[in-house]
Amino acid sequence: MNDWKAFVEQVVKWLREKVEESGAKGLVSGLSGGIDSACVAVLSHKAFEQNHLALFLDCESSERDREDAKKVARKFDLKLEEVNLTPVYKKLLEILPKGTPLAKANLKPRLRMITLYYFANSLNYLVVGTGNKSELKVGYFTKYGDGGVDLLPLGDLYKSQVRELAYYLGIPEEVIKKPPSAGLWAGQTDEEEMGISYEELDEILASLDKGVIEGLDSEKVKKVRSMMEASQHKLELPPIFKIS
Repeated sequence: MNDWKAFVEQVVKWLREKVEESGAKGLVSGLSGGIDSACVAVLSHKAFEQNHLALFLDCESSERDREDAKKVARKFDLKLEEVNLTPVYKKLLEILPKGTPLAKANLKPRLRMITLYYFANSLNYLVVGTGNKSELKVGYFTKYGDGGVDLLPLGDLYKSQVRELAYYLGIPEEVIKKPPSAGLWAGQTDEEEMGISYEELDEILASLDKGVIEGLDSEKVKKVRSMMEASQHKLELPPIFKIS
């Protein structure tokens, strides 16, 4: 994208329109210490300077993530609150039967979603999500976790474009360059879990959109297509059985 100024103006206008349409008063967003959440928080603050709340939802989170979230909040004068979900998470693991590592990890974004909506309901705000086009296309989000939101202002931007936007907004460079992570477990990174870099993913997704895939790694194209097909249900409302 060549004109980030115009994009910011348009998305801020869109956020305001969506809030007005819903009869809400403002926006709440998670601020995890990562690039996507930083961009969303800044855009939300631009749209509703007095009625935007950023939440750092600690669920066995790293100290680096906490400090990065605070750094963004200080730089842009965001209202930031912290909620420690770690005790709740650990208690759930005690109560629930033994599950797979992924099932346990996915409790974290779902607990964060519950908390975001608790604040949103209390304040009559909408929940702004951080998902970008790259992640949405291949289903790299937790259903009814970080995927459980009201608005997705970055949903039509590839990850590479989010980085460009972050530089335009003035997000601290250490946040932009930090390896993307959903914070599901210690040392977890998005690219390692997906088995493909965002650079490769964006190139393949953009090529598939254009219908031109010549010159791309055929195995990685196959992998991306498989991810897209397997996660289609995440992008749709639950199917309803119709009485014949």
